[in-house]
Amino acid sequence: MAQGSRQIQSQAQQQIQTLSPQQILVVKLLELPAVELEDRVHAELLENPALEEGKEESSSDELGESNAADSETEGDSNDYDSLSDYLNEDDIPDYKLQENNRSKGEQAEEIPFSDATSFYEILKEQLRERNLTEHQRELTEYLIGSLDDDGLLRKSLESISDELAIYAGIDATEEELEDALHIIQSFDPPGLGARNLQECLLIQLRRKIKKGKPNGLLMMEIRIIQDHYEEFTRKHWDKIIKKLCCDEEYFNAAIAEITKLNPRPGASLGEAIGRNLQQIVPDFIVDTYDDGSINVSLNNRNVPELRMSRDFTEMVEEHTKNRANQSKEAKEAMMFLKQKMDAAQGFIDAVKQRQNTLMTTMQAIIDLQRPFFLEGDESLLRPMILKDVAERTGLDISTISRVSNSKYVQTNFGIYPLKFFFSDGYTTEDGEEMSVREIRKILKECIDNEDKKKPLTDDELADILKEKGYPIARRTVAKYRQQLNIPVARLRK
Repeated sequence: MAQGSRQIQSQAQQQIQTLSPQQILVVKLLELPAVELEDRVHAELLENPALEEGKEESSSDELGESNAADSETEGDSNDYDSLSDYLNEDDIPDYKLQENNRSKGEQAEEIPFSDATSFYEILKEQLRERNLTEHQRELTEYLIGSLDDDGLLRKSLESISDELAIYAGIDATEEELEDALHIIQSFDPPGLGARNLQECLLIQLRRKIKKGKPNGLLMMEIRIIQDHYEEFTRKHWDKIIKKLCCDEEYFNAAIAEITKLNPRPGASLGEAIGRNLQQIVPDFIVDTYDDGSINVSLNNRNVPELRMSRDFTEMVEEHTKNRANQSKEAKEAMMFLKQKMDAAQGFIDAVKQRQNTLMTTMQAIIDLQRPFFLEGDESLLRPMILKDVAERTGLDISTISRVSNSKYVQTNFGIYPLKFFFSDGYTTEDGEEMSVREIRKILKECIDNEDKKKPLTDDELADILKEKGYPIARRTVAKYRQQLNIPVARLRK
């Protein structure tokens, strides 16, 4: 007997929470530390012509500065001013590199952290993953040591061959060095080991082909850099368009993609060659004064103030006045202008919201840990978790987590990651809450001052801590001792 099947249709109510594009933008900006925010803002300024640097102005301000604005507009008529970066490799602006910029005025300190991985170690780690002969490995390591701060090789292979023979007693032909250099050029980030900026950009473009199916736009980008690099550096767009016989809009899209490439790939590894330290830039500056007052400010460094473009605003107003008699092309132009203006305003609002959220969070941390900010004594830090700050600010725990991640604060007593101020608490039988960090500090002091011929057992440590006002069990002492990487008593003799 044949069996049939039937479909049953039913309805179910389900509640799904989705984030708007604006909310997603706010979340992404919130996660960025100070240095990365600079890069993000400058990238947005390049991509959106409706956004420009400067304070938002009232109508009276605009009237008084209209003449100055006209002269500025004349100087900014070229849509591709950002590409002047490539006229001279030494003139590439800092925001194109993922490095720490310095502002001209007063700025926060930059503190070195010695636990960073050096430039050489990152590249040698990738080198260890390759199956090479001993000779190839020697040549590749020497070339790594010859790279400059940008991750580029400025020396000729001929001179490097002479250096190897004279200083290292290694015979190497230019062909062998070329092969070794290609190994480095296959490392990440793409562009390392290039001998000039043109080769650096081509390496990055060709890496894109290897990662996916090549498309027409990508091949156009390669042709521009490979065959018309001189015109590219001089911004002779008309000449290139004529030689390539391409559509201007398509060409503009290719140029926009090229400007996103990294002209100094070595900088993105986090530190310059020859340094073993990573520069940490604080996101907040907290000043404590003798009268007990505490002031907190954001370290905006080189992040410019943003405003809507006057030109775009005027064009939209003009299109709005003549809406009745507009052609199809004019309406499409109007739609483009409005989209760019909406994106610009959305970005300005997101940056402002980021600043407000960061300041609100940092102020709550200061209020909860006020004794520490006044004295700088770590033992004064009270137990504090994300929920405590969330409840004080009215923000979500996830928001507090994003703010505290990868952010640093400069105080009168040094620079600390925000995570430093968060720690669990220990509750005694009487309901008194104590900081685990404080208990661990006292425990370490007891062990440091013990008689090494007769080290203290966990039971004895528990008794001492109880006398000092920290009534915790022996097993808790053992747990904290292990967290401090301190062995048991018999191994401390």
